[in-house]
Amino acid sequence: MDHLVLTTADLEACLHFYRELLGMKPVFDGKRHALLFGEQKINIHTEKAQYLPAARYPGYGNLDICLVTEGPIEAVRRELEGKQIEIEVGIVERTGALGAVKSIYLRDPDGNLVELCSYE
Repeated sequence: MDHLVLTTADLEACLHFYRELLGMKPVFDGKRHALLFGEQKINIHTEKAQYLPAARYPGYGNLDICLVTEGPIEAVRRELEGKQIEIEVGIVERTGALGAVKSIYLRDPDGNLVELCSYE
């Protein structure tokens, strides 16, 4: 995957969550905000259908994504708890694109479901 688009109602809260809490690198090219992680990125829109073409029903909090983490999921949980991030569900066993994973679920400021998984 190259990138996906997230629509946020609160740019600063969104950037804080993904940058400070999940460790992504924010970038701004003078027009668009994005978050880099690995070889992928999340483009951030601050308005529904800000750039066209767009998803048919862009909205806040309708994203459900899974991000692969490095290291054991127990370490990820401890780090999240240390940052006082509310964990919605976790640690649970799931099946990812490459096989069995252990996952933790949380929500970003817009209510998007963010699954953090580890192939162990």
